[in-house]
Order: sequence, then C-alpha cells, then structure tokens
Amino acid sequence: MSSTIPGRTGLVETESDVQVTSLRARRRRTRKLWIARILVPVIVIGGWQLLTSVGWLDKFFFGQPTGIWHSLVHLFTKGTAFGTIWLNLWITISEALYGFLLGTVTGIVVGLILGQNRFLADVLGPYIKVLNSIPRIILGSIFIVAFGLGTFPKVLLASVLVFFIVFFNAFQGVREVDQNLIANIRVLGASPLQVARHVTIPSALTWIIASLHTAFGFAIIGALVAEVLGAQHGIGLIISQAQGNFDPDTVFASMAIMAVVTLTAEYLITLLERRVLSWRPPSRWEIQAI
Repeated sequence: MSSTIPGRTGLVETESDVQVTSLRARRRRTRKLWIARILVPVIVIGGWQLLTSVGWLDKFFFGQPTGIWHSLVHLFTKGTAFGTIWLNLWITISEALYGFLLGTVTGIVVGLILGQNRFLADVLGPYIKVLNSIPRIILGSIFIVAFGLGTFPKVLLASVLVFFIVFFNAFQGVREVDQNLIANIRVLGASPLQVARHVTIPSALTWIIASLHTAFGFAIIGALVAEVLGAQHGIGLIISQAQGNFDPDTVFASMAIMAVVTLTAEYLITLLERRVLSWRPPSRWEIQAI
C-alpha cells in the first residue's frame, strides 16, 4: 500500500515518486563524483607533462609522466638488476604483511591489557611515551646491523611502526567502553573473560579497525625504508639504486606500484571493516550516501 507525501509544489507525491526522485539524485551525485575523481589525475598528470615538456620544470629532477610509463613497461618486461619486478614486489609485500600482522596483534593485546588495568597502565605509561618519542625510522639501522640484510629486520621495523598506531587506538577504545554497561554485566555474574569477549573487545573494534587503514601504509613505509638501508631484493632497493643513478622516472614508477598495492590493501581492509562491524548503526555520512 503506497502512502502520499505533501510535495514542495503543494501537489501530493506518492511514495514511489519520492523513491524515484531519490534514486535520480543519488545517480547524479555518483556521476559527478566519478567525473571529479577522473579530472583530478588528468589535471595533475597532464599539467606535470606539460610543465616538463615546455621546460618550466626540469624533468631531470622531477621526472616526466611519459618517462614513468616507459620505466613501468621496462620494469615489468625487462626486470631489474635484482631479479624480476614480481620477485622484488612479492618480497616487499611479504615483509610489510608480516610486519603488519605482528604489529597489529601485539598492539591489540597490549592495548587491551593496559586499557583494562589502570595500575599497569600508570606504571608503563611513561615508558611507552618515551619509546613512542624515539624516531622509529632510525631503529632500521640498528635492526640491519643487529640482524643482517634478511627479511627479519624489515619485518621488525614495519611491526614497530604499526604497533604504536594500533596500540593507542586499542587502548583508547577500551577506555571509551561504557563503564555502567560493564558494571551491569559484572552484577549479572559475568567473568572478566566474558566481559572482555562480549563487551570490551566488540566496543573497541571500531577504534582498532579504524587504525588498520593507516597502519598498513606505515607497514609499507617500514619495509621500504629498511630495504633502502640495506637489502638484497625489494622495491626499496630498486628505489635506492634509481636514486643513485639520478633516475627519477624509476623512483616514481616504483612509488606508483606501491600505491596500487596500498590501495588494494585499503579496499580489503574496508571489506573486513564492513563485515566485522556489520552490527554498527550507519554513521551520518553513510546515511546520506544511501
């Protein structure tokens, strides 16, 4: 049974008319959104190509989009001095992925423990702030010296970068849990493990998963920086060699490859977020998008 709704013009609109109008407005917004998204790279890359072609920007220092495309073709067809691009790409992705998993797991565990134990958080809080203030990129040199040029120091540096992002979000997520809800659950006889499983962890998931979007990017940065400092394979090593040869096109080409990897990971994390947090009510922005 359809209902009637007073319209702006004073005429009576049916419910189906309102749905059709809403659908058209959503399609217009989607069309404008994609046009704007396509225009941004067209303007940036086209302007870059134009400025380097006319000589207002020196392509020796800033590269050129056509040169970057030729470098990409060369990397994927001819390979590099350190093996095929697929081999080097896989090594960098595996280092970043292991570091991401290690940093995420340790960050969540430590964040949940300290978030639920105020005494322990007060004891360790100053030391965690001191560790967080250390420039973690510098740790890469220490890890390379201590553990060699293998995979482990890259994984370790990536995990250190990820740990603090996930830890602070998990810690704050636990602190934001409604204490009245926890008190009521305990009154009903729930054990500490049941409180953590059914209340604390689900409530902190929003904070934790939100941190993963940023954390994977930092895992990629950690792996690349460690490879620049010392490695036998990897995209970071290709970037380091291109820098030494004054080849900005290959540097930008390697950055473009890693950007595609990061965007793919971001898409997968978004799918995970939608699945894990499907119980969460939609936000104001999500309601407007619908």
